[in-house]
Amino acid sequence: MSLIVQKFGGTSVANAERLYNVADIVTKTYSQGNNVIVVVSAQGDTTDDLIEKANEINPNASKREMDMLLTSGEQISASLLAMAIEKLGYPVVSLLGWQAGFYTSSAYGSARIKRVVPDRIQKELDKRNIVVVTGFQGINRYNDMTTLGRGGSDTSAVAIAAVMKADLCQIYTDVEGVFTADPRKVKNARKLDHISYDEMLELATLGAQVLNNRSVEMAKKYGIQLEVLSSLTKKPGTIVKEATKVEKMLISGIAKDDDVARVSIIGVPDRPGLAFKIFSKLSAKNINVDIILQSVGRNGTKDISFTVSQANLKETIDILNPYVELIGANSVVYDENVAKVSIVGAGMETHPGTAAEMFEALYEANINIQMIATSEIKISVLIDRCDADKAVTAVHNKFFSEAIDV
Repeated sequence: MSLIVQKFGGTSVANAERLYNVADIVTKTYSQGNNVIVVVSAQGDTTDDLIEKANEINPNASKREMDMLLTSGEQISASLLAMAIEKLGYPVVSLLGWQAGFYTSSAYGSARIKRVVPDRIQKELDKRNIVVVTGFQGINRYNDMTTLGRGGSDTSAVAIAAVMKADLCQIYTDVEGVFTADPRKVKNARKLDHISYDEMLELATLGAQVLNNRSVEMAKKYGIQLEVLSSLTKKPGTIVKEATKVEKMLISGIAKDDDVARVSIIGVPDRPGLAFKIFSKLSAKNINVDIILQSVGRNGTKDISFTVSQANLKETIDILNPYVELIGANSVVYDENVAKVSIVGAGMETHPGTAAEMFEALYEANINIQMIATSEIKISVLIDRCDADKAVTAVHNKFFSEAIDV
């Protein structure tokens, strides 16, 4: 008997028809003699709808009250799915995050899982119940409901799989697995049979929306085998697991991230310690910085450019504007109309010239590069947002056969 954790995203449980489809998948897995724990997201656009309702009442609502509201979306999904499973004649119980033992930090809206105490889950499994758990949520030390941030249901599923030592964690979405690029934008994108944790983590971090990056990080830490697959087609998906030592594909995937903005500090005095002071100010406010470019010093000054998420742009500017005057820099400028395009692949480590091929593809498509960042398994470029989709297609055509016109 295996223990299988199955997570279903919002599109998979969006309406009655799809809920019954999910119930069919779950009960078939159960009928094969497996113990099954199901983690669900809110239906369809429920979370966005709830945010819109909140803004109608109070655009400046506290994060605590927002969490109280947003956790209701997953509760609806869990109870409706349990009802569908009941109707099919199977034993089932639905649990809220706190009932399932999720204890989190108190950072409302972006809480971190501190521990999972799965006593209730185990008791229900011992009764041979299918256990349906609300993803994306937990409870903090004040007994308040908290949410884990967007994509948090993936993290909930992997956390349960880790603490329960599950044999497999399946992440069901509306795509058939992990592709070399977004199949909705790139016609000749290929589905991967398998991908390493490191490659998947990079893709998730760089904008690929198949898996939440925190869930991949956790899966790697605890050695949880993931399978990404579609709840709609019921075909084999993509296995995410530890990398093997066999020869790897040069590039595993291409990702695009529109949720970026470029910030530039112009005329920073060219003396030691100022970069540290600038970025420590942002770090103190939990603002993540990605690509960083510093110009060569000239006339006693230099320029420092970096990227932040769109959500953090205003706070970043508010922090830096008064500080720039204190350190003697000239000004802070920013650009919201940018995007980040990245290639990821463990095979790059042993294949020189990969960056040149990517840059050639962008040159041939007449796309200008603003900033570049590299690591052992990724190359990211910052470009104009209007060129992003064209860039993804051009780069994909360069590294994969059966190219189509840009």
